[in-house]
Amino acid sequence: MGIIWTIVIGFVAGVIAKFVMPGDNEPSGFVLTTILGIVGAIVATYLGQSLGWYAPGQGAGFIGAAIGAIIVLVVWGFVRKRA
Repeated sequence: MGIIWTIVIGFVAGVIAKFVMPGDNEPSGFVLTTILGIVGAIVATYLGQSLGWYAPGQGAGFIGAAIGAIIVLVVWGFVRKRA
């Protein structure tokens, strides 16, 4: 059940990130949106643990996943503009 929950949260976080940061050069589709949200949750977890917001082994919540996905979209936009 943990993997399914991660995918659902990742998808919703990815949709929120794409809603907040719309653009033409963003990844689209169900699978890429889900991957965006999951990677955002991973980024938020590691960033939060390094800043001391989360304890070791504690993951980011839904809001953290959405913020992490927005960070990933911003980085994606910078990389796409340079290429």
